[in-house]
Amino acid sequence: MANASEKKAILQFARFQSVVDEGFWHRLSSLKLNKFGIDDSPIPISGFYAPCSHAQVSNHLSLLSESLPTEASEQAGTSSVSLGNRNKCSVPGTIYNTNTLEGYHALDKQSLLKAEAKKIWDDIHSGKALEDSTVLSRFLIISFADLKKWNFYYWFAFPALVLEPAATLVGIKPASQWLSPEEAESLSAACREWRNSNLTADVPFFLVSIASDLSVTIRHLKDWDACNGNGHKLLFGFYDPCHLPHNPGWPLRNYLALIFTKWNIRRIHFLCYRENRGFADMGLSLVGEALISVPEVWKDHNSMPNAVGWEYNMGKKGSKCVNLAKAMDPTRLAISAADLNLKLMRWRALPSLNLNVLSTTKCLLLGAGTLGCQVARMLMAWGVRKITLVDSGKVAMSNPLRQSLYTLNDCLNGGEFKAISAVKNLKQIFPAVDAEGVVMAIPMPGHPVSSQEEESVLNDCRHLHDLISSHDVVFLLTDTRESRWLPTLFSAASSKITITAALGFDSFLVMRHGAGPFSSSNNLKTQTLSGPPDSMDTALLCNNNGLQRLGCYFCNDVVAPIDSTANRTLDQQCTVTRPGLAPIASALAVELLVGILHHPHGIHAEGEHANAIRSANYEQPLGILPHQIRGSLPQFSQITLMGHSSRSCTACSETVVSEYQDRGMEFVLQAINHPTYLEDLTGLTDLMKSASTFDVDWDRDDDDDDDDCVEI
Repeated sequence: MANASEKKAILQFARFQSVVDEGFWHRLSSLKLNKFGIDDSPIPISGFYAPCSHAQVSNHLSLLSESLPTEASEQAGTSSVSLGNRNKCSVPGTIYNTNTLEGYHALDKQSLLKAEAKKIWDDIHSGKALEDSTVLSRFLIISFADLKKWNFYYWFAFPALVLEPAATLVGIKPASQWLSPEEAESLSAACREWRNSNLTADVPFFLVSIASDLSVTIRHLKDWDACNGNGHKLLFGFYDPCHLPHNPGWPLRNYLALIFTKWNIRRIHFLCYRENRGFADMGLSLVGEALISVPEVWKDHNSMPNAVGWEYNMGKKGSKCVNLAKAMDPTRLAISAADLNLKLMRWRALPSLNLNVLSTTKCLLLGAGTLGCQVARMLMAWGVRKITLVDSGKVAMSNPLRQSLYTLNDCLNGGEFKAISAVKNLKQIFPAVDAEGVVMAIPMPGHPVSSQEEESVLNDCRHLHDLISSHDVVFLLTDTRESRWLPTLFSAASSKITITAALGFDSFLVMRHGAGPFSSSNNLKTQTLSGPPDSMDTALLCNNNGLQRLGCYFCNDVVAPIDSTANRTLDQQCTVTRPGLAPIASALAVELLVGILHHPHGIHAEGEHANAIRSANYEQPLGILPHQIRGSLPQFSQITLMGHSSRSCTACSETVVSEYQDRGMEFVLQAINHPTYLEDLTGLTDLMKSASTFDVDWDRDDDDDDDDCVEI
């Protein structure tokens, strides 16, 4: 019976567990891409843990973004981790990040564990562990970062020196039962003081001295001589991350090795310090007694013991893998960041902002020059994700300063095509944009084509028609008047939202085109903010309220579009404008689109003036929706105008659209090759003839009577 009573249970320790914050992987990925490259040298890192703070949940060793070194800390040769944080006790570690998955699996894990354990063994014998007790909890992690799929493979090890034979447990129970009430109260007060001091809050191993007068003093390990031989009760305390009621945490293993090796103590009373709501909890904390029976030779520095410590995963040794594609992919992060400003608008400034309409609107930009570059960027800022740019030109050396999507590299070797280069650079700015570049010249009236070129030109016409049909919005941003005619015709025929921006030297025009001339319904009040439909009903010349539909870019012209580039000097051939003009016009063009998409009548909305009197029950959150905006930089002014559609318009009139619908590309080819054809068709020829024969009898008397004025 006596022998049975002396038999003690083996002291068993609760394994350390790890948790890795996403920010750690994000920072490691950044360092791998931007700094480390293929260098797979071990990297010193820091992990964090704290005493258990819940009766049913253990604390883990955590890796955060700050666990990795910063450039400043590397240059200074110091740690980037702030000290004195009671909730983040820092412990040193090492990460081995491999370049391939095969390299990760091929690592000699036992050798790595032994090498890390030897550091602990050396620190114990050198006395470093007494000066900095955090080295007793050294750890290592092996990893492989698959930055294509954002898979991260990793495996932690918490090296622990193995006592052979194992330590035995004499007994363990809550500190409140092992101590008297007075001792427990004094210990709580001493622990509170230790934990509240910036100098000791994150020191995880310490000595607890209990005097005969029941006072308690907590000291550093290096102060062992002050505690030894004074007749006081001595507890070897440590921050215990474990919550189990009968087992100490993993940090005690190397602590026992230090106690025996440095002070030759075989019967050890230890304190597993735990907290509740940030305060010492003597009911949760444990006091235990252990016996160490290893041979004396075990203390020899050259006789390093075995080590264990690879983390268990799902009950067995094995690595872990986490996929962070949704959180880590820069494109997804870019989308989240890009939408932030728009989402904040909805908080207070613009609750009715419809982000879904904006993100699903497909925009076609005809022209990738000064205006096209600016419009594309403004559209992305508003959340538009589908952008197609059409241009046949190449990036010239004079372009990058004025055209914001190009750089010097785009000009080299004869220059890249603007449409292709613009799309490439758009994706550099915002990887989530669905952008497409189309290299194509727009066929134009007044630029006749030979019979050999007809088929190629007709193919361009069909391609342009298909592009307009497949998009919701068309921006006319080309340099010449005649290049806007064919897309205006196609847009009028399919009643697409069409916006023109045109520049002079120091003035600009931004306007939205009215709906096409035909409609299956006279009710223009049925359009709602449901997004741009695939096909929208066009309006009649006058709606059921007697309001005439809005005009297009050509409605005020009395001549057909002709070749505007022939016999021009260099300054007339180039778009010579004041540099600030294009950004202003581009911004207004995009704001005009956003207004249309959020207006209950959409493309059919009537033109509004800045000084228009608005009814009390009519208020648009984005303000008025004008038809035309004309601006002047010399005057630093702009005005809003409205122009109605013309029955003689060469682009959107019922006559022209009907002829196109009847004859198709044959009509287009005739309009391109014969400049006067459109004037004859629309009656402009007869109008000009009648105007030339019109005789006005001017009254030369100084009479201001308005009845003598002639209105034409």
